[in-house]
Amino acid sequence: MKTSMPVCVMCLSLLMPNEVTKAQGNNLTIENIMKGEDWMGASPDMGWWSIDSKELYFDWNPENALADSLYVYNLEEGKVRKLSWEEEQKRPPETLVYNSDKSQAAYIRNGDLYLYDLANKTHRQITSTIESERRIRFSADDKKIIYTQDNNVYTWEIATGKISQLSNFKSGKDKSDSEATEQEKWIAKEEMELIGFFKRDKEEDKQREKAREKNKLKRPKAFRYGSKSISRVLLSPSEAYITFQLSKTSSDAKETTIYNYVTESGFAEEVPSRIMVGRPLPKYELGIYHLEKDTVYFANASDLPGIKDVPDFMKKDEEAKERAVYISMPKWSKDGKNALVVVQSMDNKDRWIALLDCERGTLKSLDHQRDKAWIGGPGISAWRSFVGNDWGWLDDDEHVWFQSEQSGWSHLYTVNVRTGKKKQLTKGDYEVFDPQISEDGEYWYFSSSEVDLGERHFYKMPLKGGKAEQLTSMKGNNQVVLSPDEKWLMIRHSYSNRPWELFVQENKAGAEAIPVTDSFTDAFKAYQWREPKLIDIPTRDGKSVRARLYRSPKAQKNGPAVVFAHGAGYLQNVHHWWSSYYREYMFHNFLVDNGYTVLDIDFRGSAGYGSEWRTDVYRALGDKDLTDHLDAAQYLVDNYEVSSKKIGIYGGSYGGFITLMALFKSPETFACGAALRSVTDWAHYNHLYTANRLNVPYLDSVAYRQSSPIYFAEGLEKPLLICHGMLDSNVHFQDVVRLAQRLIELGKEDWEMAVYPLERHSFQEAESWTDEYKRIFKLFEENLK
Repeated sequence: MKTSMPVCVMCLSLLMPNEVTKAQGNNLTIENIMKGEDWMGASPDMGWWSIDSKELYFDWNPENALADSLYVYNLEEGKVRKLSWEEEQKRPPETLVYNSDKSQAAYIRNGDLYLYDLANKTHRQITSTIESERRIRFSADDKKIIYTQDNNVYTWEIATGKISQLSNFKSGKDKSDSEATEQEKWIAKEEMELIGFFKRDKEEDKQREKAREKNKLKRPKAFRYGSKSISRVLLSPSEAYITFQLSKTSSDAKETTIYNYVTESGFAEEVPSRIMVGRPLPKYELGIYHLEKDTVYFANASDLPGIKDVPDFMKKDEEAKERAVYISMPKWSKDGKNALVVVQSMDNKDRWIALLDCERGTLKSLDHQRDKAWIGGPGISAWRSFVGNDWGWLDDDEHVWFQSEQSGWSHLYTVNVRTGKKKQLTKGDYEVFDPQISEDGEYWYFSSSEVDLGERHFYKMPLKGGKAEQLTSMKGNNQVVLSPDEKWLMIRHSYSNRPWELFVQENKAGAEAIPVTDSFTDAFKAYQWREPKLIDIPTRDGKSVRARLYRSPKAQKNGPAVVFAHGAGYLQNVHHWWSSYYREYMFHNFLVDNGYTVLDIDFRGSAGYGSEWRTDVYRALGDKDLTDHLDAAQYLVDNYEVSSKKIGIYGGSYGGFITLMALFKSPETFACGAALRSVTDWAHYNHLYTANRLNVPYLDSVAYRQSSPIYFAEGLEKPLLICHGMLDSNVHFQDVVRLAQRLIELGKEDWEMAVYPLERHSFQEAESWTDEYKRIFKLFEENLK
């Protein structure tokens, strides 16, 4: 390890002069880039429409204040203005629940229930409680508002104001449920038989209880759920059943801890964090409370096809047993007769779309999707996230819809619940996002990458399928919210070198998109931001990987290059819209100004390219995703006259992991690398992400050993910079501390570490960002030129 930089954050003014951090011939500096939105300006958030579709609301901060403010754009006036605090309090909120004829709407504000009359534009506060009201909706006859409070179901009658409690779910156990030893039970039984007083007293208690019950109003019987957690309580449209979810987390699951060394008290503090992969998973149950029978029972997944199938990586002679599953809260058909659920195995290899028979607690599979790696893709949620709008019923009460990767790409499907006939509505080598049904039930609206995998557009398609009509035309990414009357589109749009802005457009193809916001500073606009060139690079296994190329037309022959590896793994960064890595995008422009060619690729495992690309890293992280980077580096040498001895690599999180694997496993390819907030040992990462890709360590140790950089550290030959926040609760600081010890024991010297005591996984402070990227730039300047 170099002694010129101790394992701490140093004052960079001692390390390099100011002019090194400034691009040649312009005022673009690392300091300005790393200020982020404070220097460039802040994009508006996606907004929502007024009830009458005449105005759109959105959060925005054009004044660079401490926090965003609420703004409104009026369609008729074509003007934007900031709302006063008083106006904010009067307006209906973003989320409204309507009755059947849309004459009334219910909403929650500050935890309390309100009723809004659309004709009179009046607000009526219904509750003022300490406990928040949740999950509001109108009853089937529109005469009541149904809501939950403290995980129990209540109804409020609109005409009379009467409130009724329909369930009585309680934590803990009844006194009668207290556990007694066999000895204690025997002693109590003997006393009851020997002492007549106890017998008489107990009999009198029974008689008194009977008399009380006779005169008492009927109330729901208490259901005690002990030490489990209850959530997602839902009343059926017929008001015959209440479904709910119980979960139990194992007490054997040991939590990890991170430490804060810079505190107001001056004492180091422990910060509880997450649990590592392979932990005992929570156990989930979908409960059903039968109101008429006043009893509780649970949904049974035993009849689902494949429920006992052993995952492909395990030995086939394993004893077949029913796997644990997660069952979503149900969605009911419009007529209230059928309940639809999504069921997913806890090992994430199987997903079922199923009907739930609430009377019997049984499940009937309508569609079964299995992936030997893991279930995923757009519109296909992880098992803990089945609360979204990416599946449901059609208005005919006979068909359900969902997304599936059955074709290799995430597309839209329907199934007839009577006949079981399945139909694929969208087809092709592209993906569908966020489908919704029009108010009249005649059309689908959705976004897709059909035009190009690097673009997103908004479409309208007949409900039964057919040709989809493209409604947006601006190249890039078009995020859309339909107005309530479906006559207008609110579009949040960006392009490769233009950040997100809001537009409005009539809901028809070819209509003009009218700008609503202008968010960015003169200093940001003064620089000529490059539009990266999208290229396809052939890989050694006969596929091609898409990349963004940043290069000056004046780039010198045998010049230096930098390859950037994006984070998250499953993320798309090669596209025609503003990158979520916007600081890195600006830094790449800065590098080109300083004579570098820059390339970033959507390597194996990235989002946006179908299921095979997504899962091609299964059981082998740092294999094909790494060779994609090696092939990209060679492509620069072969096609852009880059020197093979002057290529560096850097990235954060998953990109930091790739950087480590590149320097450890292929030291001849890259001259240096910067690994930021890097995973060094997958056995120390979280469960949901890691188990999908590598299973669990005690069942698949081979996958973990061949995928973790710490096992390959002896291969380090080129300069390595490691940067990490000490409060990182995602990839723990312990990851790089363990790697540092490994490098010390291996006698490696050409590496440095910078730590950031008050930073988490994503840095917050501009000075931390600046420090980190000055170090990265210095690494490249010293080793690639």
